[in-house]
Amino acid sequence: MVVVDVLLGILGLGALWGASGLRVIRQYERGVVFRLGRVQPEVRHAGLTRIVPLVDKLRKVNMQIVTMPVPAQEGITKDNVTVRVDAVVYFRVDDPTTAIVAVQDYTFAVGQVAQTSLRSIIGKSELDDLLSNRERLNQGLELLIDSPALGWGVHIERVEIKDVALPESMKRSMSRQAEAERERRARVITADGELQASQKLSQAAAAMAATPAALQLRLLQTVVEVAAEKNSTLVLPFPVELLRFLERAQGPASEPAPASKPPPAVTESPAAPRQVAPPDGPAAAIEPPVIGPSSAVDRASGNASKA
Repeated sequence: MVVVDVLLGILGLGALWGASGLRVIRQYERGVVFRLGRVQPEVRHAGLTRIVPLVDKLRKVNMQIVTMPVPAQEGITKDNVTVRVDAVVYFRVDDPTTAIVAVQDYTFAVGQVAQTSLRSIIGKSELDDLLSNRERLNQGLELLIDSPALGWGVHIERVEIKDVALPESMKRSMSRQAEAERERRARVITADGELQASQKLSQAAAAMAATPAALQLRLLQTVVEVAAEKNSTLVLPFPVELLRFLERAQGPASEPAPASKPPPAVTESPAAPRQVAPPDGPAAAIEPPVIGPSSAVDRASGNASKA
């Protein structure tokens, strides 16, 4: 009986020893075994695996894609603008053994490389590139982070710049610039429309000059359009050529007549004495009236007023 108990005890200890060496590895994990401090070349895959208790040590490595936010980094761009940029790094472990052996903490190492690479990208880029050409910057940032990460058994899947924070003064300047640009485009579009309209009007005028009846049809159409609005006032276009014709026709008649000059003053010369025969006696000499200068002037003025 004592021997049986001893055997049972040995078997129980052996079962306990064997059970203590069993490990379960999940589907998204890989196991790296260190035997007496030396890494084993075989990587344990998902499922139930066994190690030697007190001799082997199992390290599980997560093979999922890790999403790591990069803290906002402040820097000065190539065109001397102060900005704050943050990003997101997506990476996964490609070689579990290298990720455990080559670097102490691969997650912390990737985070530090991402921050330094982000500062480098900010200093090499201009503000317009950070705002509008992010795809190229993302690719450049991915290459900067992936270069040292390859030696750590880590593969960088994707890097994206998440946000670019600008100073308030820069935001106001950019808004004024955008407003001026839109106003310039509006003026160019308006001028282009006027140019096209003038060309069409010139073609229409040439067509109407070739066929005068088209002008009358256009006049009637305008009258119909104005009358359809139920207006109390009807405005009809009047040909300018007709006004010019009437002006030329009335030109000679409307000219003022030249002022008539007064006739020259007539000065009567002393007439010869006339003889009047009285009925009863011999003819007597009658002296003619004497006309002085004042009388001549009065007669000239009277003649001019009668004329």
